Amino acid sequence: MVFLIKSETRRALRRLIWLSCLLSGLSVAGGSDAPAAGSAYQTSGVTKQMPVFYQTVKARTAYPLSWLSGRFSDFQQWRTTARKEVILRLLAPPADAGAWEPVIVGEEDRGNYVVRKIIFNLTGDSHVLAYMTVPKGKGPFPAVLLLHSHSGKFDIGKEKVIRPWGVPSEKLASAEALVAKEYDGVFIGDALAERGYVCFSTDALNWSDRGGGAYAGQAQLASNLLHLGMSLAGLIAWEDLRAAEFLAAQPEIDPKRVAAVGMSMGAYRAWQVAALSDRISASVSICWMTTVESLMTPPNNQTQSHSAFTTVHPGLLDKLDYSDVASLACPKPMLFFNGRSDDLFPQEGVERAYARMHAIWDSQGAGDQLITKSWDGGHVFTRAMQAEAFDWLDRNLGAQKTP
Repeated sequence: MVFLIKSETRRALRRLIWLSCLLSGLSVAGGSDAPAAGSAYQTSGVTKQMPVFYQTVKARTAYPLSWLSGRFSDFQQWRTTARKEVILRLLAPPADAGAWEPVIVGEEDRGNYVVRKIIFNLTGDSHVLAYMTVPKGKGPFPAVLLLHSHSGKFDIGKEKVIRPWGVPSEKLASAEALVAKEYDGVFIGDALAERGYVCFSTDALNWSDRGGGAYAGQAQLASNLLHLGMSLAGLIAWEDLRAAEFLAAQPEIDPKRVAAVGMSMGAYRAWQVAALSDRISASVSICWMTTVESLMTPPNNQTQSHSAFTTVHPGLLDKLDYSDVASLACPKPMLFFNGRSDDLFPQEGVERAYARMHAIWDSQGAGDQLITKSWDGGHVFTRAMQAEAFDWLDRNLGAQKTP
């Protein structure tokens, strides 16, 4: 009797597997319990490091928590519901820092502004070093939370956006080389400081003074954080939220005029913190916006593990597309630039994401607050792009160049 029950169970499971494969459009092979008209089971489960059924998963993903899903009638209720979902998917937060306890450990005069090195409690788990530019003159000043990029370079973080000093010569050279390649030779924090902004930047975990895992260690770091109930992308997001709180609390700034600015992974962080923090009143995001469907296409970089762990929140992306998360910032002023020949973000996906965001801002009568533009070129933030983005930032935050 026991044998008969197990046999029937096996037959039922085979039929279930066969039916699942058939519905997924997969090739199957014959077996004694398979229906005569077809084949029986998967003989390959992975192709190009993706599950063989990834196309059918993408096709059935409808983003039910999107404002564009038609399931919500009240925009504020949607924002509250969707934001709670995003926060949930960040997983466990780091320990509360309690007091920031900032200490200035260095300062350099750069003419119209000074740059400070500040040590403070970013979280209860991490006592970190940050750079902050402060214009000379009478405040309060508008402020920018600068989020550094990934770039595959882990020896520098905050040094990618504010020119370092008092560091080993090889670190300065690394920063200058990266800035020449991606920022057209401009340390954007220094450029914004010249325009009258307080700029603040610190390192994400695994970069610069908080390094140690480098490129090869990213997946292991992400896995180990998951074993601790956290995620790498979630930790970066939590820390960006804490950094926004710290910046808004500084006496030199106007807390109602705080923007987030970043390129590449920094752009992702910029629109994400603008979506989740009421401290951020505007954002500039360069070279990171598209659709999940576009990125989940081999051999896109996002399908290659390692670096992808910095921007993926477990259990979120079947409910909200990237543009939906960014749109939690609506109706704030937001600017997005992408490069038409950026291999990391195919243009078709970029334009679909832009269209989704415009539909959301337009639905709230705030279409003029969202700027999207595709530029000739690749994964770069050129001087021409900087001039246009920073002029837009001046108009929205009311900054004036220091004398």
